[in-house]
Amino acid sequence: MSGLRTVLGGSGLLAVALGSVTGCEQGGLSPSAAQGRQVYLAHCATCHGPDPAQPGPLGPPIKGSSRTLLEAKVLRQTYPPGYTPKRPTQVMPPLPALAGDIPALADYLK
Repeated sequence: MSGLRTVLGGSGLLAVALGSVTGCEQGGLSPSAAQGRQVYLAHCATCHGPDPAQPGPLGPPIKGSSRTLLEAKVLRQTYPPGYTPKRPTQVMPPLPALAGDIPALADYLK
């Protein structure tokens, strides 16, 4: 780190930036939840907003969504049996490419 500070004139900004890029600082999230956060920011935040606990411009808050709900809605554009949707719209398209990321996304949203 001292080498980085020397190069940066003692500011350490590169070290901070590198920590953010490499995932060293993920707000105490587990590695799976940190991966889920990245998935959320890349694929969900545009509609659901940057904070999954708050309503987004198009989508409802999704903090606390179960893995079962995520699999149904994200992969098949359906809802699990007995689930009452927060909004009656059918705006969200299925995103089957996220199938492998559902466990991490569920970890982030819990």
